[in-house]
Amino acid sequence: MNATDIRCSNDLALYEKLIKHRDVVRVNDQIARHEADGPTRVRRSLLATSVRLTASMAPDIARTADECIEKLGVKIPLELFVYSSPQFNAACFKPENDRLYVMFSSSLLEGFSKSELKFVMGHELGHHVYNHHAIPIGYLLRGNQRPDPQLALELFAWSRYAEISADRAGAHCAQDMDAVARSLFKLSSGLTTKIVEFSLDDFVAQADDISASDQEPGQGAPQSDWFSTHPFSPLRVKALKLFEKSELYSGKDSVADLEVGVQSVLSLMEPSYLEAKTDTAETMRRLLFAGLIAVADAHAGISVEELEVFAKFFGKYAFSEKLNIDKIKQTVADRALEVKDKASETQRMQVLRDMCLMATADGGVHASEREVLDGVAEKLEISVAFIDQALQLLDELD
Repeated sequence: MNATDIRCSNDLALYEKLIKHRDVVRVNDQIARHEADGPTRVRRSLLATSVRLTASMAPDIARTADECIEKLGVKIPLELFVYSSPQFNAACFKPENDRLYVMFSSSLLEGFSKSELKFVMGHELGHHVYNHHAIPIGYLLRGNQRPDPQLALELFAWSRYAEISADRAGAHCAQDMDAVARSLFKLSSGLTTKIVEFSLDDFVAQADDISASDQEPGQGAPQSDWFSTHPFSPLRVKALKLFEKSELYSGKDSVADLEVGVQSVLSLMEPSYLEAKTDTAETMRRLLFAGLIAVADAHAGISVEELEVFAKFFGKYAFSEKLNIDKIKQTVADRALEVKDKASETQRMQVLRDMCLMATADGGVHASEREVLDGVAEKLEISVAFIDQALQLLDELD
């Protein structure tokens, strides 16, 4: 298995879209012209403000780097640096003069085990291997000419998926998922296991608590989440556990199931369509309205519990006995196709996930309800494996 094989599919898809965007092309052209005028002097700055870790000074760290270089197929000379800081941190810089530079904080090198450091090293090298530096997100977001809101959201979403790819590169190097999880715990908390007893189950459970808080209709991810470049650490661990169970690592789950699972996890940081005032959001709400009714009516009519779920989404008086249920059900397929044409894959998954909530309203999912969900998934071009995962998560949160 090589680094290209394990790259997150949403990272690659968004990368290929963004790299062609006129604003990204414009900024990259500006950067190229600036670099043509003279070197960016990254190495000069690192030599002046930090300490270069030669093989003779830090043989264990050099061996760790060599192992990651071999695992990931890095073809460019690498220089390592350390700087003084009490915070755990690391960074990989865009290559300059045909050299790659990775920098670590002093506290990270002292507080991380060899396996944990190997994950961090592989993660940083992963950003280079996947050419993430080609999307100059910092220049785009902080430049004089700010991107339009849609581009900004796509940049942040891509950045989160890019972190998933880099995490997989790190895990591929470390080959020790417990060490990987401990690394993310330390990076998130600033603590070492000398002070607290690390529990992987408890750490991953935080992701389920985030899910639980977002399940209430209208209570999707807050705006601060949409504009985060990194997924929350518990979500990263959950995504890595899915990676571990996939055929890309040591498990049996398909790549398709893995990517669907990761999209489901990261959708917790996406904007909610229930409150948005865009044409796409309105189209999604129209599908949800008809889809909820279709699922609720699929088995033994619409129950009191199902009416309560419907009211949570659309209000106490949204459902009326005067509604033509059969006619509304007949619109589901067309509304789903309209959403497929207008909404992103993650947005389509959000609607489908909310329809799954209706299916579980009366304590179980009947075959006829599942048939409706599968039909909508087909029209939305979403794998039915996503429904399995959504229903399982809802069951766990119940």
